[in-house]
Amino acid sequence: MTSPPSPHGSPELRPFKLPESVLVVIHTPALDVLLMRRADGGEHWQCVTGSKDSLDEPWHATAAREVQEETGMDVNAPGCVLSDWYLENVYDIWPQWRHRYAPGVVFNRERVFGLCVPQGTPVALSPREHVAFEWLPWREAADRCFSSSNAEACLLLPRFV
Repeated sequence: MTSPPSPHGSPELRPFKLPESVLVVIHTPALDVLLMRRADGGEHWQCVTGSKDSLDEPWHATAAREVQEETGMDVNAPGCVLSDWYLENVYDIWPQWRHRYAPGVVFNRERVFGLCVPQGTPVALSPREHVAFEWLPWREAADRCFSSSNAEACLLLPRFV
């Protein structure tokens, strides 16, 4: 017996997103923050974000994978330090993105990390997700973020370095 068609294509190819994700503030020792402009969001600038691939995927592994996928950076490269801030946000999933989640899922839990990288670390964007990037001082980065959780994380950065 086959599954009914999904609005997202084959269930094997595009399963529903899990409502557990990471937010990673990538920054330099001078507290310049990497922001990326979403490919699907007009002027929506953000830090690295992304959902777990499975419920048992450790937060640290999700953060490392999302950083690699979105920026091409390796969190284990010399001079890089990935740190779990042990902060979590719970927020409403925007109505226009709820179709990505299982029916009835309206909240997401987001774990916050910081990634300190050496000044001049190259960025290789995933064009499917982001179309531009910019390094900004942490306060300016917070002002540019479209998401309140991203902005708040940028403002918290000095506490975690």
